[in-house]
Amino acid sequence: MNPENTAAFRCARLLLLMLVVEENVPLGIDAERLGAYDFLAAHPLLLARAPDDPDRPALRRAGFDDRALAYASAGQRLVTAQQHLGRDLSTLLGAGMVVLGAAGRVRYRLTPEGRSAASALNAAYARSYADAARIVVRRLRRLSGRRLRQTLRECISHPYLPVSSHLPLKDLT
Repeated sequence: MNPENTAAFRCARLLLLMLVVEENVPLGIDAERLGAYDFLAAHPLLLARAPDDPDRPALRRAGFDDRALAYASAGQRLVTAQQHLGRDLSTLLGAGMVVLGAAGRVRYRLTPEGRSAASALNAAYARSYADAARIVVRRLRRLSGRRLRQTLRECISHPYLPVSSHLPLKDLT
């Protein structure tokens, strides 16, 4: 089973992301931006796709590999992630892990319980995801909503596919 199909996994990832976002945006984050950041933090090499991207070596050391099949189906994965986001946020709200606030838009913020739960996540994937989330937030936090959507479209429309793939091109058709 793919962990991304499990609500507990997705909710834990959102808590980690909100903890990272809190460092830069204390008023919280709207659902659209949260969804974009989460998707790109889970697939950070879509954002750092150029071979000479300065963030690429750190992401590769953290265990992200753009030869994974997930990068070939980025568009479908984004749609699936967007379908789950509303339910996952409702779950976190119901559990008292996040609260809603209004600062121009509806924004989500961690509660002390959510912050504590996110801080307790210490698996290797949690550390790698948090590292990727820091890179994503640093690179995208100043973008307008329109520019963020455009960047996300570019990431899924033109993924960098490595030349040194394990599969010959003829096997991909």
